[in-house]
Amino acid sequence: MINQTTFTEFFLLGFSDVWITQHVLFVLFLCMYFVALMGNFLIILTVAQDHNLHSPMYFFLCNLSFLDACFISTTVPKSLANALMYEKLISFTGCVMQVFLTFTFASAELFILTVMAYDRYVAICHPLQYRLIMNWNACLQIAAAAWVSSVINSVANTANTFRLNFCWSNVIEQFFCDIPQLLMLSCSDTTANRWLLFMLGMIVASFCFFFVLVSYGYIFSTVFKIQSAQARHKAFSTCTPHLGVFCLFLSTAIFSYLRPKSLSSRRVDLLSAVLYAVLPPLMNPIIYSLRNKEIQRAVWKMAKKRCLLF
Repeated sequence: MINQTTFTEFFLLGFSDVWITQHVLFVLFLCMYFVALMGNFLIILTVAQDHNLHSPMYFFLCNLSFLDACFISTTVPKSLANALMYEKLISFTGCVMQVFLTFTFASAELFILTVMAYDRYVAICHPLQYRLIMNWNACLQIAAAAWVSSVINSVANTANTFRLNFCWSNVIEQFFCDIPQLLMLSCSDTTANRWLLFMLGMIVASFCFFFVLVSYGYIFSTVFKIQSAQARHKAFSTCTPHLGVFCLFLSTAIFSYLRPKSLSSRRVDLLSAVLYAVLPPLMNPIIYSLRNKEIQRAVWKMAKKRCLLF
């Protein structure tokens, strides 16, 4: 057994070594990256400039958009740079930072999505007490707790992964440093690592899932009692985008990290990584833009002001 890490860098195998395929994927991922950045920053800018959107719901939506922009920026730019420069190397330090940031932003996104369900529950089930319960001090404390919890979760998984020795190979069959792939390269006993990853993942995912499930149980029970069809439609229009985003992110995250080994292969691993690290940051602003009328009105209002200035 080798008692020290023998590699100072890793080789990201990525999607393909074929020149044409590599360039097609480069253009595709570059487009998706810019669309994701533009969509998420557009939501942040819209909420910041429209005083009608200065409410707890849109405060958490801005947090979500910021996390999405950071999340996709952790993995995709390095992959694009490697494809452009015909190299697939990442330093050991860079790999550590990529794992840490990926887990931090992913965990924070899941916690923020869970908190947004509680925000909708208070707004619909206790509308008269909404401003009292979801005051700005409470919102800031909840957001801070989500960030701190995500950092703690990330530190635990990152430190537990990189205490291992990597001496079999330095080839990661992925387009970014990912814990399941790194565990395959270790010549140390990874049983404790896999159990920690599984247990923490199950605890966090189960807590968030049941919290959102209970919140929406109360929400739908209250909404169905509303007599006005217009009021019911407005309530559903604020809930369905969030529920769709939560289900998309949680399902892809579970499939990426908690699926059995029998479902693992290079193609499946690459696909699950795209579904987990690229698709949610790309789709979240699109889902909210298409389903949220207030966001649409604010975007058009801001666009008209820009047009009048020119």
